[in-house]
Amino acid sequence: MIKTFNYLFVTCFGIGSIRFAPGTITSLITTIFLYSLFHIVNLSNNAIFIILLIVFIYSFYAVSEYIKYNENKDPKEVVIDEFIGQSIPIYLYEIAHGSSKGSHEAVLFYLYFFILFRYFDIKKPFPVDFFDKKFKNSFGVIIDDVVAGLYVVLTLIIYMVIKSKFF
Repeated sequence: MIKTFNYLFVTCFGIGSIRFAPGTITSLITTIFLYSLFHIVNLSNNAIFIILLIVFIYSFYAVSEYIKYNENKDPKEVVIDEFIGQSIPIYLYEIAHGSSKGSHEAVLFYLYFFILFRYFDIKKPFPVDFFDKKFKNSFGVIIDDVVAGLYVVLTLIIYMVIKSKFF
């Protein structure tokens, strides 16, 4: 029972088993899912934070259990890390802007988050590549995507500072 639950959890209910670009598809579905929670369901920031925190904490155990007997310590079907990494810039954007944004603006920023996260997750600039190569366990699987998500946040902060100073 727990093995089946962990499989469904780490593959985001089987999305990771898709043969073509499971990480990109997971990131896209995560973006749509979070947009729905924030803008359609209007779930509170605190409730979403609790959900994301539970996913983050449990993912270390679930990924560890999933890869324990697997030769590949970062299997392609494990995509919960994409969910976590993609959630970081979206959540921080939402709590930073509160209700002062329109849904058109949010859609544009969500698109930027999606594109930038996929770029950083695929290109793996330092220290993303460091965590990816150095830690062959659940920590490495998850933290490289967390850092990629933080790179998205940093990129957008730099963009907003430049935009406010020069334009």
